Amino acid sequence: MRLILASSSPRRQELLRQLVSGFEVIKPDIDESRRLDESLVDYAERLSREKAEAVAKALAGSPALIIAADTIVIDREGELLGKPVDAADARRMLRHLRNRVHYVVTAFTVCQGVERPRHITRHTRTIVRMRDFSDAEIEAYIASGDPFDKAGGYAIQNDSFQPVASIEGSYSNVVGLPLDELREVLNEFCAWSTLRA
Repeated sequence: MRLILASSSPRRQELLRQLVSGFEVIKPDIDESRRLDESLVDYAERLSREKAEAVAKALAGSPALIIAADTIVIDREGELLGKPVDAADARRMLRHLRNRVHYVVTAFTVCQGVERPRHITRHTRTIVRMRDFSDAEIEAYIASGDPFDKAGGYAIQNDSFQPVASIEGSYSNVVGLPLDELREVLNEFCAWSTLRA
């Protein structure tokens, strides 16, 4: 059985290697626009499902277990903070998050099967408190180029910036893939496959 990660994110690839030794990477091509009146958690869950479905279709019926995920950052007021479009946007986000609490939600979908497909979608939320970093630190971080492919404009694992003061919940969720929760779902799929064998 092929194991597919439906993500080109190097961070998700590094995380998944902590659970499994070998997998393929296929980047899904979907419209990531949010629907009118769609809650943020529903939005993340839908994107994870659509990413998995897109890869399943691309495989043209080849048996595979597919893992897809979507990570969003939500401030205390419920505003979605996506990937910064430019330096000014990254600066705005980082100043907005500085010395405050926000939430990181990663939704993930695991799907398997062709004739009788099965999928499970879950989400994990982590509470994140940022440290009181200076404007000079923000500028140096922006100059490094690191904020631009990350929701909320930061990486918790960045050793030079170290933006996070503390978290409540899953660390790997903030990086982009909640490993404990994913392990549980993969175990469910192993049991399901054994019953169907």
